Amino acid sequence: MLPTTTISVLRGTVLDEFLDEADTTTVVATGVPASLIEQTRRPYTPDNPTPRVIRYSIARLSSDADIRESDRIKDESTNRIYIIEAVSSTTGFGMCNDLRLDLKQTT
Repeated sequence: MLPTTTISVLRGTVLDEFLDEADTTTVVATGVPASLIEQTRRPYTPDNPTPRVIRYSIARLSSDADIRESDRIKDESTNRIYIIEAVSSTTGFGMCNDLRLDLKQTT
């Protein structure tokens, strides 16, 4: 993995005044090297030929990073915050592989 930015890992929730769960901005790690990529897809279906663009983001981190699916990450160069939708590891023989994060931008 070739890092393109550094990220902060945000973790935790609190109850708001309506007793709904809300994310906190508690930073549990900062300066974590990551490769952050935004891609687009242009799906077309026979039922709905209207052109549309779907944007999605992927991050890759070192395999020893403390990341959970309930965390959020903040790109330290752009201050964008992403929700982690899935954490997976690529497969390989006898190697510590990078973590892949499927992301959704929140701000």
